[in-house]
Amino acid sequence: MSSGSSDNRGTSRVKLLFADRGEFHSITVTVPSEVLGEYDRLVDLLQEEPCVTRQLHVDMKRLVSAAVVEEGEEY
Repeated sequence: MSSGSSDNRGTSRVKLLFADRGEFHSITVTVPSEVLGEYDRLVDLLQEEPCVTRQLHVDMKRLVSAAVVEEGEEY
């Protein structure tokens, strides 16, 4: 899949931004590139994709944004 930054294992980086008690913090996680196009919204992938939910729990109450990190972007 051409969108997002991927490595040799077929993964893409996704930056998650959280709000917690007035503070913001972000983390970058990897997801399989092949599943990015299967969901209309990235948040749905994070909540519903079995290969993602087995590895990662996202606190949806604190999640502010999620975005695929494109090639050359800082994360």
